[in-house]
Amino acid sequence: MRRDPRSAPHPLPEPSRADKHTRRLRPSCAATGLRALGAIAGGLTVYASAPPHHLWWLAPLGVALFALALHHRRARGGFGYGFLFGLAYLLPLLSWLYDTVGEEFGVWPWFGVVTIEAVFFGLAGAGMARVSRLPGAAIWMAAVLVATETLRSHAPYGGFPWGRLAFTQPEGAFGPLASFGGAALVTFGVMLSGCGLAALTRHLRDGIRERPWPAVSAATLTALPITAGLASMSTLDTAPSAGTATVAIVQGGAPNIGIGLMGKNELLRANHIQQATKLVQGVRSGRLPRPDLVIFPESSNVWGPSRSDPALDRIADQLGGPIAVGGITREANGAISNRVIRWDPALGATDEYVKQHLVPFSETIPLRELASAVTPFVKQFSRDMTPGTSPGLFDMGTTRVGFAICYEVAYDSVLTEGVRGGAELLAVPTNNAWFGRSEMTYQQLAMARLRAVEHSRSVVVASTSGVSAIIRPDGTVAEQSRQYTADLLIQQMPLRSTTTPATRLGSLPKWITTSLGAAALLATLRRPERRRHNPHHNPDAEN
Repeated sequence: MRRDPRSAPHPLPEPSRADKHTRRLRPSCAATGLRALGAIAGGLTVYASAPPHHLWWLAPLGVALFALALHHRRARGGFGYGFLFGLAYLLPLLSWLYDTVGEEFGVWPWFGVVTIEAVFFGLAGAGMARVSRLPGAAIWMAAVLVATETLRSHAPYGGFPWGRLAFTQPEGAFGPLASFGGAALVTFGVMLSGCGLAALTRHLRDGIRERPWPAVSAATLTALPITAGLASMSTLDTAPSAGTATVAIVQGGAPNIGIGLMGKNELLRANHIQQATKLVQGVRSGRLPRPDLVIFPESSNVWGPSRSDPALDRIADQLGGPIAVGGITREANGAISNRVIRWDPALGATDEYVKQHLVPFSETIPLRELASAVTPFVKQFSRDMTPGTSPGLFDMGTTRVGFAICYEVAYDSVLTEGVRGGAELLAVPTNNAWFGRSEMTYQQLAMARLRAVEHSRSVVVASTSGVSAIIRPDGTVAEQSRQYTADLLIQQMPLRSTTTPATRLGSLPKWITTSLGAAALLATLRRPERRRHNPHHNPDAEN
C-alpha cells in the first residue's frame, strides 16, 4: 500500500543561528548575574568586618566570595566584578564623606571618590582573574590585590590608602602579622586565606575522591595565615623596655556642625585651652597625676610667623613639662602648613613637624577651578598647604616621640621613619570634628591600633572631638574618650626601644609582594589560553 506523503511526519525545523545563540546566552547570563551578586556580597561582607563592627573573620569570607566570582574569568569580566566589589565595599565604608560635605555638595564628592577607588579594585579583579589560571592561584591573586593597594596608595594626587584590607584587622588572628610585615602582610594574609577558601569550596563541590591533594593544598593556604597570626600573638610584648611615661591627652571638644567648624579656629583654641587649664587644676589639687608629656589634637590652634601664644606658655610652665600642639601656621609670605609644635616650659615654641602627606581636595587642591564644585576647601584656603619633608620626632622630656598627623597614619612610611629615628612612643594628633558621629573616627583608630602592633609602640591618638585613645604596644586600647565631649585621658604607658621585623624591613614586604603580583601577571602573558584554539568556546560564558 502506498503511504500518502501528506500523512508522513515532517522533520523538525533546524534551529536558527539566533536560537542557538540565545540558548547559550541564557545560562551564561544567569551565571554572570550570580557572579556579579557574589562580588557585591563579597564587598559588603568585607565592609561588615571593618571597625566599628569588629567582625574580623568576615573579611576572608568576603574575599572568598570575590575570588569565586573571578575564577577562570577573562580580564574584562574580572574588571567588572572587581569594580562591583569595590563599590559594595567602599560606598558604606566612606559614607562619612557624605556626612561631611553632603549638605552643601550632595552625593557627588562621596560617589566620585568611591568610583575612582573602585576602579583600582576593578584593576585588581582583572589581574586576579588572569592569574586564577596559574598553579597556586590563591598566592598570586593575593599578591595582585596587594599590588593594586600599593598603586592606589600612591596615585592619583598622592594616593588614598584608606580602606586597605589590613585596616579591617585591628583585632583577631590576622592583626599580629603586622609586626612581621606591616599592613601589606596583613592584607596578603587576609587575601590568601580568602582565596584559599574559595579554592577549597570549588574542590569540595567538584568532589575530592580521585584527586584529594588540590583540596588539601587549598585548606593549607586557608589555614596558614590564621595559624601564623595566632602564633604571632605570643610575640606581642607590652612590657616597658625604655621605662614608662605618664601621658595626657587634651580633648577640648567641638560642636557637631560638620564643615560649619571651618573658620572657627578661635572656638577650637578656646576649648582646648580651657580643658588644658582643667588638667593644670587637677594636677595642682592632686586629683590627677602630673603628666610627663601632653598631646593636643590637630587643628587646636592657629599661629602666625612669631608662634607667640601666652596661654600655651602659661600651661607648659604650670605643668612643668613639654606640650605637643597641633595647628595651622600662616607665614609672612602667605604659606600655610599643618604642623605639630613642641611647647617648652622655658623656651615656648621650639621643634616643629610639618605634615608630609596632604589630603587631596582639602589641604592640597588639584584642578582648583573644577574642585570648587565638590569641596568647600577652595574657599577656605586660597593656596595649597606646604608639605613637610622630614620625619616628626620630638624629644619631650626624656621621651622621644614620633608623630603622624591625622590622615598620615594610613601611610606606611611616616611612623616607620619615626621609630627608625628612635621614637619610644607614637602620637597621632587628629581633627575628626567635621565628620559627625560617623564610622570615620573608628576606622582611623583601627589604623593606629595596627601601627602599634607593627612597631611595638604605645600610640596616643589625640582628637579635637573624639575618639581620642591611648593604645598599648599590642594594639589593645587602654582608654578612649567619647565623641563630641571635652575630656582628659591620662595613662602611664610603657616606652619601648626594641624594633620589630616590620620596622626593620620597612617597605620591603610591600614591594616584594607587589613584585610577585606583577611577575604572576607577566607569566599569564606567556601562557597561551586553550579557549583561543577551541572552536566551540563560548566567549559569553567567560564574562
